[in-house]
Amino acid sequence: MTNAAAQSLIDELGRKYFWWRPVDGSPFSKGRVIAQIMNLGTYDDILQLEAVLGEAYLVDVMLHAEPGWFSDRSWEFWRGRLSYATGVVLAEKAPRRAFDAATL
Repeated sequence: MTNAAAQSLIDELGRKYFWWRPVDGSPFSKGRVIAQIMNLGTYDDILQLEAVLGEAYLVDVMLHAEPGWFSDRSWEFWRGRLSYATGVVLAEKAPRRAFDAATL
């Protein structure tokens, strides 16, 4: 989604939910900003996000989420909300980092 209204909303809410800068100095990806809003946003903010971006776009953010982007609670909220609305099957658990000595 690249229209002006969507970008304006992402920029506005991104400033609200990212109060730090990335370590490498480059901007956060659009998917990361949207995931942060989905994870921490107020109900009014997420209703705006849904209205402007659409459910399919939010599903795509979840399908491409990286470990740590969603809390278990937010993941379950969005998984239920978007699976019901779109029929897309999303993973039961949010992506997590695995620290397993056997894989080293």
